[in-house]
Amino acid sequence: MFRIVLVTTLLVAGLASIPAIAAEDHVAVSADHLKWGPASPALPKGAQTAVLASDPSKDGLYVSRLKLPARYKVPPHIHPNDENVTVISGTLNIGMGGAFDEKNGQALKVGGFFTFAQGHAALCLVYEGTTIQVHGWALKPSLM
Repeated sequence: MFRIVLVTTLLVAGLASIPAIAAEDHVAVSADHLKWGPASPALPKGAQTAVLASDPSKDGLYVSRLKLPARYKVPPHIHPNDENVTVISGTLNIGMGGAFDEKNGQALKVGGFFTFAQGHAALCLVYEGTTIQVHGWALKPSLM
């Protein structure tokens, strides 16, 4: 009986601290208040980034947005971490492997979602200005 009470007490005490941790990390920002700047040097010039939460260059959870200008290409690259991408505006054309093949690529419109898996080659192409949101858990610096 003592063990059950002890385990239950420890479990409740541990769970009680979760909302406090989450409250300290609360972030709310309007789209019109995002601070845009040049994207990571790992990306071709022309893209802009806004970090919404945490820092994609450090270990931990991060959320950022990328503005990609019309006719922008991200050449084949290997993702150092899993990255989850949601299309905010425009259309993101994605491909896997070493070359973009429009017949085998996939066009993601507003609201579209894709996970780039760690260690796999991927590339992107946009024909019109496109904004994407990227989130993940950085164990190594992200391209963002």
